[in-house]
Amino acid sequence: MSRLPIRLRLTLAVAATLAVVLGAVGAFVYARVQAEVDGQINDEQQDHVAAVASRLHRDDPRPRSGIDPLNAPGPEGTQVLDASGRLVRSTAAAGRRPLVDAAMLHRALAERRVGPVADAGRRMIVVTGRFRGRTLVVVASTSLAQRNHALDRLAAQLVIGGLAGLLAAALVAYLIAGRAFRPFETMRRQAATISAAEPGGRLEVPRSDDELARLGRTLNEMLERLHRALEHERRFVAEASHELRTPLAVLRAELELARSRPRTRGELEAALDSVAEEADRLTRLADDLLLLARADEGVLQQRDEVEVAELLDEVAAAFSARARGLGRAMEVDAPGGVAVAGDSAALYRAVTNLVDNALRHGAGTIRLRAAERGEQVDLHVTDEGEGFPPGFLPVAFERFSRAGRAPDGAGLGLALVRAVAEAHGGAAEAGTSPDGGADVWLSLPRAPAPERPRTPVGV
Repeated sequence: MSRLPIRLRLTLAVAATLAVVLGAVGAFVYARVQAEVDGQINDEQQDHVAAVASRLHRDDPRPRSGIDPLNAPGPEGTQVLDASGRLVRSTAAAGRRPLVDAAMLHRALAERRVGPVADAGRRMIVVTGRFRGRTLVVVASTSLAQRNHALDRLAAQLVIGGLAGLLAAALVAYLIAGRAFRPFETMRRQAATISAAEPGGRLEVPRSDDELARLGRTLNEMLERLHRALEHERRFVAEASHELRTPLAVLRAELELARSRPRTRGELEAALDSVAEEADRLTRLADDLLLLARADEGVLQQRDEVEVAELLDEVAAAFSARARGLGRAMEVDAPGGVAVAGDSAALYRAVTNLVDNALRHGAGTIRLRAAERGEQVDLHVTDEGEGFPPGFLPVAFERFSRAGRAPDGAGLGLALVRAVAEAHGGAAEAGTSPDGGADVWLSLPRAPAPERPRTPVGV
């Protein structure tokens, strides 16, 4: 059933529902007509029996000239029997044989009234009474042949009419379903024409505010997100290729220059230093791209409890020699006992990126500070430089975004910081510090406090 088209399934559902309704209505109509016909027959028999009994009180039931007491309106089959079952009077339609058997006669004598009952295709009422000192039994009988024939015709007409109505309704439902689903098919064909080569296509949305319009708007919003993601990936691949090509070109130039003519020891050492520097740049770029990919896919290492103070002290120790060589100071301000749950290697890489940016592009003292904020822990890295250029903050965390002061960077540092923060359920933000320099921080969820063992009562 689930493999059938929705249009056909909808038609079958409508047909099944309508079949149940038509069947119930038909059964109700048949039952009502049957009850009305049976009630009319019963009423006629009762009236006839009452009329015959009234005449028997006035007249002699034996045949004689004058008015026939059985000649009353109603059923054509009427008989009068005595207490022994012997026929006293009978209409021509009833025949000369008693219509009731001995058991029915004894029951009528005991109960004085029996019926209506159906027997051998006839409906009968049997009434017992005393007429001029005699016990007589009046039997009124009606043939059910006409009644059964009429009900059979009614049943046939209900079945034929119901089937015709069901087929007509199913056909109409099928046509209506086809017309209703036609816009969806149009939308499907439009969606099939949208490809990765031309992702800018959009679905035509009707002006109405119905389910189809809402579906079209939702799909267009999804296509817009996919388009942006595809453009982002294309730009990412292009800029990553460019960033990788630049150091490779420098490496090749340095090697070709060294081989172009005999070199002195000092020239070879300078060429090797340049090659090593470009190799380090390639390594850093490859590491950044790998960490970004892992963060995007949510496959960072198993998270441990990372002490914030230890993390910042470790980063500061790693950059202390470089900072002294540049005449810069580094300070760490982190309370003890504060921890976050995360990948220690990824968090270390994110903070080192912030410190590296502060050393390369900032000025003055670099401060590594941790601040508690509810269930969050903020890790700040600030400097005393000029801060971010105007208009750069909105795109600071975009991949391959470079400020005017950083033409030599790959533009992945802050993007990596944001990816790591979001992979830990946090966020990365940037602004201006109170000293006027840059302030970049990670906001991370605090690690859950370890449960203390409960001391048993009475110990």
